[in-house]
Amino acid sequence: MSQPIKYYIKELVNIALPIIIGNLGFILIGAGDVFIAGRHSTDTLAAISIATAITNCIQTFGIGLIASVSPLLSNYRGEKKVAKRYFFPTLRFAFVLSVFVMLAVLGVIPIIDKLHFEPRLVPMIKQYIFITAFATFGGYLHAAVKEFLQAFEIVKFPNYLTFACVFLNIFLNIILVFGFGPIPSLGVVGLAIASFIVRYFMGIVLLIYCLSIMRFSNYKEFNYYIKMIKIGLPISAAILVEFVAFNLVSVIMGRVSGIYAAAHTLLCTLTTISFMIPFAISNAIAVKVGFANGAENYIDLRRYAKIGVLMSMCFMACSAIIIACIPKFLVGLFTNDSNLIFICVPIVYVLSAFQIFDGLQIAFAGICKGIKKTNIVLLANFIAYWMISIPLGYFIGIKLHIGLIGFWIGLVVSAMTLCAIMFTLLKRYFKALPKTI
Repeated sequence: MSQPIKYYIKELVNIALPIIIGNLGFILIGAGDVFIAGRHSTDTLAAISIATAITNCIQTFGIGLIASVSPLLSNYRGEKKVAKRYFFPTLRFAFVLSVFVMLAVLGVIPIIDKLHFEPRLVPMIKQYIFITAFATFGGYLHAAVKEFLQAFEIVKFPNYLTFACVFLNIFLNIILVFGFGPIPSLGVVGLAIASFIVRYFMGIVLLIYCLSIMRFSNYKEFNYYIKMIKIGLPISAAILVEFVAFNLVSVIMGRVSGIYAAAHTLLCTLTTISFMIPFAISNAIAVKVGFANGAENYIDLRRYAKIGVLMSMCFMACSAIIIACIPKFLVGLFTNDSNLIFICVPIVYVLSAFQIFDGLQIAFAGICKGIKKTNIVLLANFIAYWMISIPLGYFIGIKLHIGLIGFWIGLVVSAMTLCAIMFTLLKRYFKALPKTI
């Protein structure tokens, strides 16, 4: 028996609202880095833009694998399995994964000299990457415990903690980047150290919280890791496909001039801030759809999926309108460099169109995670970003000499394609489901 529509909206909002706060906190931490770097100098912003473009492509792969925890354990809960015993296996998985990812990030440093960036940026890029590599475990610890708690719909404390760390990050950035008292101005190094401290702080505090509210036994099950990889690998690969595509734009345009890498990072920051709301809704969809899927309650599964998609679309449509109305004001929040503002403002209008389809595709991705059909996400992302976005963007931006805006036109077309593919495949899946519980 299905519930009234208000029931499903309330259930999704109860999970999504704290996640929205946490996701906004997470992106505001990144936005704080961009803001402080932009105020320090355009070179500092360009250097961290290129460095994070490279490190994100590597570190995000592991985050994608860890993202399998909440949908997998939500399905276990729906099947009436004991999900709590998978806490320590989740931590072990995160630790081993972080070691491999850290080594991969460190392995990139010698390559930086061969990528032909502006010489004055190269030392700063290498310094930032080196310190960020050792912050990997802190970030993965935080992600693993947060995903574990999310599977049990415990979302308030983890996400409020993330939001609170926005202020800690800004405080540390101001002191370490500009200097204070006996602390010298560290510039890019200060940004990296602040990020290192914040990641470990969030991970350790969340671990202590989890241990304080639950009791765990040292359970071991090798099959759990296999299932995590089976669900998480397509998620991880899909995120990697998208991240590499976005960050490859920074690398390509950064080779033309560092200011274009800075512009792209600033624009990505703008779109990511609003993206965190549909991303939170997507997480809520994954948890509720996952539980319904495990319980074989197909009526609730359909309702959560449809209502979640509508919520995501409505928000991003409103966000796109607002951003298109005040582009210069929004760009000016991050920089007072007139050249940077001149580059970014026209692209904001293209970014607005991109947002609508981006909100739709992440809602579809949440459904796919909940029903454990993550291969759909991988297939759609690969086609959209690597067969359409990058080739089209390169042709318009580089070959036609239009510049960065050409890549963003390619991103709009790819987002539309991504939505069309996922909608078609999900429609086929839902059509095959039983009509009743």
